[in-house]
Amino acid sequence: MKKTTRWILIVSSFVIVVSILWNTYVFFQKFKEEERTKMKIWAEAMGEFLQTTNLERDLGKLTLEVLKNNTSTPMIYVGNEGDITSNNLPERKAGDSIYLQKKIRQFNAENVPIEVTFKNDKYGTLYYGNSEVLNNLKYYPIALILIIVFFSASVYFFYRTAKISDQNKLWAGMAKETAHQIGTPLSSLLGWAEILKSEDINPDITTEIEKDIDRLSTITERFSKIGSIPALEKRNIVAETKEAFQYLQSRSSKMVDFQFQASKEAIYCNINDQLYSWTIENLIKNAIDAMKGKGKLSIEITSDKKTAKINVIDTGKGIHKSNFIKIFEPGYTTKKRGWGLGLSLVKRIIEDYHNGKVKVLNSVINKGTTIQIVLKVVSKN
Repeated sequence: MKKTTRWILIVSSFVIVVSILWNTYVFFQKFKEEERTKMKIWAEAMGEFLQTTNLERDLGKLTLEVLKNNTSTPMIYVGNEGDITSNNLPERKAGDSIYLQKKIRQFNAENVPIEVTFKNDKYGTLYYGNSEVLNNLKYYPIALILIIVFFSASVYFFYRTAKISDQNKLWAGMAKETAHQIGTPLSSLLGWAEILKSEDINPDITTEIEKDIDRLSTITERFSKIGSIPALEKRNIVAETKEAFQYLQSRSSKMVDFQFQASKEAIYCNINDQLYSWTIENLIKNAIDAMKGKGKLSIEITSDKKTAKINVIDTGKGIHKSNFIKIFEPGYTTKKRGWGLGLSLVKRIIEDYHNGKVKVLNSVINKGTTIQIVLKVVSKN
């Protein structure tokens, strides 16, 4: 219901603004036609007057008087010989021939000149421009168009912000509920693990069970942090990345060639180790899926004085350039089975929680993709 009401308001507002623009255009054309009608009447009257006696004596006097009295519409009257007989332009410019010729060209572009005739005899040409009111009115539609653009942009950003806010609330709620649901059986597993230790069972089995329980505990804590601001600590980004890398390497297909390249020196960044390792794991899993479980996967870490760059490189199917941004949107996926949440989680964790950047650095179809994380480096001290 709310969505329908919102769209009704948007469409209604758009129709109103378009109606105003159309009415303005119609009024502009009507006003312009009225000005031309006035100029035609003046030209006809002038043609009749030129047939009267004492033509040479009274012509300049009458035209000058009429032109001076008409201050709303700028005019220049040019005789058959090309001489400018009179005009109603400002006095300081009225005698400037260069200025008058420029104005004639301008008036000719704004309105079709009117010939001063009587009984098929031509006596001169009347050039006239748009009045000040008409010129101001001409720019009014442009102002309205700018208002439409601003209004549309405001509606778009408002709608997008509201949508993102709703998505974030849903995400946080789902994540915390998931952590809560996992917590109950996890507590039971911890108890069963202690019981198994007291029995005569191969210790290797209980050790592996404990590893999986620790893993579940880490996952639970990760989900519990979604929706709240996590604490960041200065950590060696090389060691943290390598740990997540090796964890998945030992649990992935042998058909994937894993390679890790980084400086031997420690690179420190402020991170939340659990959320950061979740990010690296998501990127590695996404790369393995893109390669369909077979190919070369590399992580390269470089740094300068200000930033650390973590590149996750695969030899998978690649990404079209038009989708470089879309892949980080919630729900976007090319998999038949998938929620499209992995990369959007990566973006949220890196950009919202760590004030970093994540992007598709480059990608070539059927050759591979490089996704880059950029984090601020902190001093070793």
